[in-house]
Amino acid sequence: MAFPSDFLWSSAVTDSPLPTFKPYTRQSIAQARQWQFMSPELQEAVQVVARVLPFRTNEYVMDQLIDWSNIPDDPIYRLVFPHRDMLQPQEYARLRELVLFKKDEAAINRLVHAIRMRMNPHPAGQMTHNVPRVNDAPLRGLQHKYKETVLFFPSAGQTCHAYCTFCFRWPQFVGMDDMKFDARETSELVAYLASQPQVTDVLITGGDPMVMNTRSLAVFLESLLVPELAHIQNIRIGTKAVAYWPQRFVSDRDADDLMRLFEKVVAAGKNLAIMGHYSHAVELRNETAQKAVKRIVSTGATLRMQGPLIRHINDNPASWAELWTTGVRLGAIPYYMFVERDTGPSEYFALPLARAHDIFQAAFQMVSGLSRTVRGPSMSAFPGKIVIDGVVTINGEKLFALQFLQARNPDWVRKPFFAKYDDKATWMDHLVPAFGKSKFFFESEDDRAAPPPAPAGKVIPITSTRRTDAGRCSQ
Repeated sequence: MAFPSDFLWSSAVTDSPLPTFKPYTRQSIAQARQWQFMSPELQEAVQVVARVLPFRTNEYVMDQLIDWSNIPDDPIYRLVFPHRDMLQPQEYARLRELVLFKKDEAAINRLVHAIRMRMNPHPAGQMTHNVPRVNDAPLRGLQHKYKETVLFFPSAGQTCHAYCTFCFRWPQFVGMDDMKFDARETSELVAYLASQPQVTDVLITGGDPMVMNTRSLAVFLESLLVPELAHIQNIRIGTKAVAYWPQRFVSDRDADDLMRLFEKVVAAGKNLAIMGHYSHAVELRNETAQKAVKRIVSTGATLRMQGPLIRHINDNPASWAELWTTGVRLGAIPYYMFVERDTGPSEYFALPLARAHDIFQAAFQMVSGLSRTVRGPSMSAFPGKIVIDGVVTINGEKLFALQFLQARNPDWVRKPFFAKYDDKATWMDHLVPAFGKSKFFFESEDDRAAPPPAPAGKVIPITSTRRTDAGRCSQ
């Protein structure tokens, strides 16, 4: 059988050895040759801050994406390596003393836990309002915030090829097991979806599902192709592998099998959307990264580009314009520019909303209409995705013009509203309603309600579909 992407697959087979994935963590980073390029102060920051926040990088990121002559200011270095300013000064000083001198593991653990809990580990109601319940029991590994879309977190995808220091899902990676979303099998997902005919989209996320080998990923994707889930139209896979390990789609041992799996999903009549997380234009300059995009879209899947606007990393309109333009040339679709969430070291990364709007506007003006599919800057706040449409003056008052792109209550979507202009506000919670109002329109309603449960008396049978290979990684 011939596949549309055969002309690309053939180029993945060479006589040279296949590149192998080599990760580094806090315990092993000193073994990397680049460790010697870092000053003692930078090395210390990694050892101290990585006790609080997850740290993992890999050889490809360090060899191909970081300019070591420009550290610590190189954007990808700041993206993956911890910095002392990610903690409050007194926190860093106390933790440094414990880690480097007293070496009291019990005291370290107590302090680390206190810092993590200060950092708002699960923002926007993820634990309290997004987890669906059946027969008054939560469904582990699922979130259902918007009526059309369900998120699924396979347990085998609870890591990434490298960790972003800003990641709002950082609790998934640091051993906070009571705050994890992970499902070991698909039966609960399939049963829940069968009871929710209004759901059209499933997002498989993590971590990063692309750390799984193709055979393991197929267990989850193929479970969504059954006749009783005909109402599922779009299957999305959230991944940073397109930037941090593009070899997953090009030269890994089962990369060709992965392309065939994508084609199988498309041939089944589903739209397969690879939600590619890109943080900087440099992530798409590499030949392997560009080839990954071409191979993905050649299968009939779509690749949508999204990422947050982050101080120290991509607060430059030219980088966004280059990223979107390159992506479009390769066949990808610019999708979202997000505002950094109010979690983790958000004080280190956050930009004022006014500045975020200026950067988005400037980047938007640099690109053609084909790149203007992108939306932003967008906040994934408790009530929904809120975009800053512009800065306007009404009756002499300077205001932010806002609207919901998605919301817990569908009636809120595309309904414009206004907030007083504040050049220091970095998140929706900092904004004040315009025109003398005490609340925004959505705050007067019961927007704190969880997604509706299954119909009364509905029993969702749970049967095991676990595969023995489901937890194996591709590397």
